Amino acid sequence: MINSSAKKAILGAERKRDLRFFCKSSELKFKNLELLDLSLTHRSVLNERPEGSNNERLEFLGDSVLGLICVSLLYRRFLHKTEGELAKIKSVVVSEDILSGLALELAVDTVLVLGKGEEQTGGRTKKTILADALEALLGALYLDSGFKAVEDFIAPRINREIDRVLEKKGKEDYKSELQELSQRLFKNYPAYRLVKRSGPEHERLFWMEVTVNGKSYGPCLGRNKKTAEQEAAHLALEALAE
Repeated sequence: MINSSAKKAILGAERKRDLRFFCKSSELKFKNLELLDLSLTHRSVLNERPEGSNNERLEFLGDSVLGLICVSLLYRRFLHKTEGELAKIKSVVVSEDILSGLALELAVDTVLVLGKGEEQTGGRTKKTILADALEALLGALYLDSGFKAVEDFIAPRINREIDRVLEKKGKEDYKSELQELSQRLFKNYPAYRLVKRSGPEHERLFWMEVTVNGKSYGPCLGRNKKTAEQEAAHLALEALAE
């Protein structure tokens, strides 16, 4: 019942062999290889297989499971930090940069299933695709083996990233800082808006602006929306500090 969305993709011998090798090298245990395969199947395959499934629903699930694990670790480790301080650490630890790096560390890129167009434009190296695939993998592991299996697998890696953030190796999270400041000063939240995008999909650029208490800052440029939003938030923080 829990893996009905995986129904029943027939995996070839070569694909099963690749998935088993991936599990062994990543120290993963999966009872249902079809579910694992689904977690690694990007939506771009629908261009060639319109009737097929992809990993977006599992990504949605895995994002929540990962969030709970990260929050639980932070809550238990740092008894004297405020909610805002914990939220700031979490936002860095589960960021696209960190998750895509973990995905590469686990060699998720070697077992991704991509559509031809996405493959040709370097999909295996795109941070968004890698981070999403890792979250989908965690969602699949949760359905396959339960919460503890996911926690045992990902918690040591998350703890390591928490340590790096505390050692100031993580990137500044200007969005979280701006949200805290806006709530404190104006009792409202910053609002982000896409102003412009340009370039082919594999080299796309985004311009984002942020509005705080009725005043807009930006637009600022980034290779993805999250990066551009961080730049806009940084600009707003500098302006509000004056």
